[in-house]
Amino acid sequence: MSDEILYDRDPRYIPRVAAVHDMCGYGKCSLTAAIPILSAAGCDVCPVPTALFSAHTRYKVFTFHDTTEILDGYLDAWRQESVDLDGVYSGFLGSADQVAIIKRLYEEYPHALRLVDPVMGDGGEIYATYTPELCRAMGTLVDGADVLMPNLTEASILTGCEYPGQDIDDAQVDALLDALLDAGARNVVLKGIDRGDGKIRNYVASASTGAAGKQELAHDKLPFMTHGTGDAFASALCGAVMAGRPLAEAADIAGEFVRHAMESTQYQPNHEERGVSFELDLGEMTNLVQR
Repeated sequence: MSDEILYDRDPRYIPRVAAVHDMCGYGKCSLTAAIPILSAAGCDVCPVPTALFSAHTRYKVFTFHDTTEILDGYLDAWRQESVDLDGVYSGFLGSADQVAIIKRLYEEYPHALRLVDPVMGDGGEIYATYTPELCRAMGTLVDGADVLMPNLTEASILTGCEYPGQDIDDAQVDALLDALLDAGARNVVLKGIDRGDGKIRNYVASASTGAAGKQELAHDKLPFMTHGTGDAFASALCGAVMAGRPLAEAADIAGEFVRHAMESTQYQPNHEERGVSFELDLGEMTNLVQR
């Protein structure tokens, strides 16, 4: 695996990570995944709530409140209190205007890692609250991303390609990786390739080696699906990166964390909609930073 370390962790220091995501009252995703998973990995999570939902958009009934109008004042208050950040981890956005909020964080904290989960859709479908304008704006976060973590739906949107389904060959993987790296991403973790052989594959590539130097990480696939695995994966990956682990190792840690969490999830009621139950597996993240 690649030995590139993106964050040199001082074991005595707790890094601060701005988590720029929505908050769902019910259903495990976004901030309700990012806060506990990153905290377990020894991070001080500083939420920037991009929207408030009663439940996530897989439910038939949900309320949605866009928080864009409060966010500049929110960050102004941080600056007045001299808040510092070591990472900016972005995900689901409530409007295209919120991309400017993320770029403001990049400008005000130029030393912070840019960890981008370009949340837009899954399974070839765009999420209900996303507009073409928002998808285009999300694409502007690719350039300069220290880690870009798209699934195949999101990679297709970002590269302007037709969604190819989950079963893609190495040549298609390479084309997507190279297109995202050419667009300015420094590292890409492409998630969720399923070739029907009982494995879920993720691929890690860097701008220094291109897709030719990609690393494949395969994990056993469980015989059911549930909502929120992408958010849990991205949060665990970010936690492992901020724990000082090399990127490919961090992606492998995240894949195993999600697999173990899904094994616990299958015993929970309504798990297909509610989401992945990772609570019993948070110790895996804490173990990364045990002194």
